[in-house]
Amino acid sequence: MAADLTTIARPYAEAVFRRADETAMLDQWSDMLELLAAIVIEPSMVGVVANPLFDPADLTNLMLDIGGDHLNEEGANLVKLLIRNGRLTLLPEISRLFDVLKAEKDRMLKVHVISAYALKPAQEKQLAEALKSKLGREVSITSEKDPNLIGGVHIRAGDMVIDGSVRGRLQQLANQLGI
Repeated sequence: MAADLTTIARPYAEAVFRRADETAMLDQWSDMLELLAAIVIEPSMVGVVANPLFDPADLTNLMLDIGGDHLNEEGANLVKLLIRNGRLTLLPEISRLFDVLKAEKDRMLKVHVISAYALKPAQEKQLAEALKSKLGREVSITSEKDPNLIGGVHIRAGDMVIDGSVRGRLQQLANQLGI
């Protein structure tokens, strides 16, 4: 199902990205899409957005009222288009895909690190520098602690995964031994 959402959302995200890029408004569009995605997933709005009996004109007015001054004319037009096409629930995925395209343009790679112990800022910086030199891109790191790793780190950068955790190595050894 997630793949289906991505497939449907991709043309919208790409079109918005192209427009944002040609008007030099990538950051503004990123903010608008993030806001619209947050509105759509707000628990009090989920039922309204998903209700086929809710009048589309009322839904449009509601979304534009909530968005207020944070939406420019093109952002409002996107909302209207998505509502007309019954695609408003795609906003979180459109926003995510837009951010991926923006990161690619900015040559920025978001890296998520899971470690057995909390990383210190100096360690995050050292890891970011190592990944930057290896991948040739700027790196933005987020990290979290998972004591179940025993030791080491698990790194996810887009489609690339580096499992340098003790747990991962033990699992690999068990697979090799057929356990």
